[in-house]
Amino acid sequence: MMSTLHSLRSSASRLLNDRGGNFAMVSAILLPIMLGAGALAIDITNTAMAKHQLQEASDSAALATASALADGKVTTSTAADFAKDFIAGQMANVLSDTTGLKGSTTVNATKTTTGTATSYSVSVSSSYSMQLSGLAQVIGFKTTTIGAASQTASGYSETQGSVSMFLALDKSGSMGDPTSTVNAEQPTKTTQYTYTETYTYDCGTKRNPKTCTGTRQATGTKTETNYYTKIEALKLAVGSLTNQLETADPTHIYARTGAVSYDINQYPASPLAWGSSAVSSYVNALSANGGTNSSDAVNTAYTSLTAKNSAGNDSEDAIHYDKTKQVPKKYIVFMTDGDNNATSYDTATKKTCDAAKAKSIEIYTVAFMAPSNGQALLKYCATDSSHYFAAESMADLVAAFKKIGAKAANQTTRLTN
Repeated sequence: MMSTLHSLRSSASRLLNDRGGNFAMVSAILLPIMLGAGALAIDITNTAMAKHQLQEASDSAALATASALADGKVTTSTAADFAKDFIAGQMANVLSDTTGLKGSTTVNATKTTTGTATSYSVSVSSSYSMQLSGLAQVIGFKTTTIGAASQTASGYSETQGSVSMFLALDKSGSMGDPTSTVNAEQPTKTTQYTYTETYTYDCGTKRNPKTCTGTRQATGTKTETNYYTKIEALKLAVGSLTNQLETADPTHIYARTGAVSYDINQYPASPLAWGSSAVSSYVNALSANGGTNSSDAVNTAYTSLTAKNSAGNDSEDAIHYDKTKQVPKKYIVFMTDGDNNATSYDTATKKTCDAAKAKSIEIYTVAFMAPSNGQALLKYCATDSSHYFAAESMADLVAAFKKIGAKAANQTTRLTN
């Protein structure tokens, strides 16, 4: 009996002292834990990614809904359905079934009227349950809730705030050149011309016949394709800009516009005034002639936007504030189709552009079939690359002015969360 007990103790002692299989034993014990921890790390990463995706979708839904309200595309009673459909569409590539997400999304759209301005605020809150795997389920967590919330600042239903815009437009001789666009209303034109006609006649006698040659003036007509001239294209393009402002501000309480034209000289300007009818009349009366010097005209646009009133305050700011209680956003639209006739004109123009930018005036520039030097000047004066337009055709010119008008008229909606 004693011998058997001793043998068991010896065997146990040898087993405890033998470490040859420890690594395999420890690995066998830790491997499930390591695999579980790896799965838990993947769950944590997936959860963070899912929350980011939902937050982006929530932000986009809130912004889109506020914009739709401001544009009159939805009402406060239908805004919730619009936002839910929007966020479901954004998450369709993430979730195979967005029914639960739409059901758990809450939307609050409010409308506020102050004086003549109507504003909207939209909040969106969304959540859904995400299935977990690995160690998370082993320790009792089968799902986790992914949630996000977004809120927008109010956007005005008039789709724009106060705006003061001054146009500096080239009317030099090259603006009388034809574009490549046929005049749709009058595709052909007939012109009358005078030419010299040569003829022969009998100037001799029967005994001495002779033929003489003479010339005489004659008139004729010819029919040819009628292309828009550059100045005609400019008039249509400015019309596309003013239409944007008129649509956004039909009662003329937010937008003030002015215009000045130039060739080698500056011409009397159409001063800043409510609405855009005066500018439209001014531009439609322009005719092409002369050389090119943009410096005085751009300076007139700048000084008009920054003029002081009798009290020494910014005149445009005061005029807008009296009517809307808003400080206006100020714009210069500078257009040319050529080069200035002297480098000193470029230097003076650039100096004015620098001064305008320093006072946060946004400068849009449009190079209409302009040579490289003209393009370089306009690129310099533009607020940034997105404010510069290279128009190589009439269609480009109209599109550029329309886009400028749309940007000036648009009231951006921003996130506040």
